[in-house]
Amino acid sequence: MSVVIDPAFDPVPSLARTTRVAVSAEAPRDPGALAVLVTASGALPEGLDGVDRGGLEAAGFTGAANQTLVLPGAPLRILVGSGEGIETDAQLRDAVAAFTRAARECDRIAVDLTGVLDGGDWDVEVAVQAAIEGAVLARYRYDALKSEPKTVPLEELALRLPADRAEAAEAGIERGLVLARTAAIARDLANTPPRHLSAVKFAEVVERLAPEFGLTAEVFDREALMELGTGGLLGVNAGSTEEPRMIKVSYRPADAEGHLALIGKGIMYDSGGISLKPSNAMHAAMKFDMMGAAAVFAAMTSLAELGATTAVTGWLMCTDNMPSGSATKLGDVLTIRGGTTVEVKNTDAEGRLVMADGLVLATEEAVRPDAIVDIATLTGAAMAALGTRTAAMLANDDAVAAQLQAAADASDENIWRLPLDHRYRDQLKSNVADLSNIGGQYAGVILAALFLNEFVDGLPWGHLDIAGTMQAESDDLWRSTGSTGFGARLLAEFAAAFEKPVDGAAGE
Repeated sequence: MSVVIDPAFDPVPSLARTTRVAVSAEAPRDPGALAVLVTASGALPEGLDGVDRGGLEAAGFTGAANQTLVLPGAPLRILVGSGEGIETDAQLRDAVAAFTRAARECDRIAVDLTGVLDGGDWDVEVAVQAAIEGAVLARYRYDALKSEPKTVPLEELALRLPADRAEAAEAGIERGLVLARTAAIARDLANTPPRHLSAVKFAEVVERLAPEFGLTAEVFDREALMELGTGGLLGVNAGSTEEPRMIKVSYRPADAEGHLALIGKGIMYDSGGISLKPSNAMHAAMKFDMMGAAAVFAAMTSLAELGATTAVTGWLMCTDNMPSGSATKLGDVLTIRGGTTVEVKNTDAEGRLVMADGLVLATEEAVRPDAIVDIATLTGAAMAALGTRTAAMLANDDAVAAQLQAAADASDENIWRLPLDHRYRDQLKSNVADLSNIGGQYAGVILAALFLNEFVDGLPWGHLDIAGTMQAESDDLWRSTGSTGFGARLLAEFAAAFEKPVDGAAGE
């Protein structure tokens, strides 16, 4: 029996927060804080009367990238180090985020971008988008359950641009605000404690929000899932008192050009099941194990406003994974949608089981997808290999891989392609079923991807393993403590620019 949570609780508080962006060729009026970008060498910017390099160095400020120093006064002038100069949108996003954190007590802040834009070959839309994302995401804080939230909302971001570029900034403003909101939605969902956001509650949230963003949602309860034969999702759910949910989210633009399927792992809390996780910091972070599903839904909320012309179907595979007398046991065999049987050799390798059902259902759509992409906090091996700032990407199609890489570059959500090495496929063999859910001791990222590849029916497919990137343990530029929302902006960029893979582009 579920514990009743305050029905007024909203798992997505970020939607109630809005930031106004003002763009002008004139100096902003009365901001609370003004960013002053300072390189590590050369002349200091104009207007820093009484300040010299020697004084700054004595205060510990060298101009290194993203270093900050607050000068007293009204408005506050906050020096932001730009190293040898800001040349990329990623560097600009970081610099504005550093400034925003230093101006944490100010609700109105300003950034003069004239020097940056005059100093290089910039697309003003990209620059404005990056600046907005840096500011809004740096000010993000999950405080929905605090009695007295102390975060100062960012009410206005004023951007000064060269006079001939201010008009061109409008598209960047819209994109920046939409994509920052997208990441915030994913963060909100992942940061919400599992008692407050069960699979059932997640489905209710999606049903409520989907129409606001031009989406339709269809929810499948336990009975419907039994009729569909989704043995992976039901098998993982077997030890829980909470019902599972599969949530199908659809975006259908007029005259759609192609069809894309996105599959998100939604393990609302992962105890490991019978293969119980150790009680350490990683176990405590397992409320983030539904970040794949959060990223898919959040990305889809942006598609209409980004003008995406591709039809997109999202499959959110949601349950918790708990130990109990009814839980799936090691050695049990589950039947995935479509009939493939899987021997469960480790109940903590559950994400691939729920994802398999979603992948099969995606391949069965009346209009077959031109590509499938799944995203999951899937393996500790991904973190061991790539750390906490880069996600693993594997694909059976080079064109899909290239488009995912382009989206990662645009969003500064770093990915690294690993090989889908079929030489390891034999490790997934089982003596009693078609497949095992784990392989050997090594190559865990590849083995997990090979397992998922069994269920895509040869369609172009990409896989994102975001286990390492799911959380920030402390504030880090535009990544706030808690869920990073990793993958939401990446998938939004990917879907908005999606092009059908060309036949024959498959690779490993």
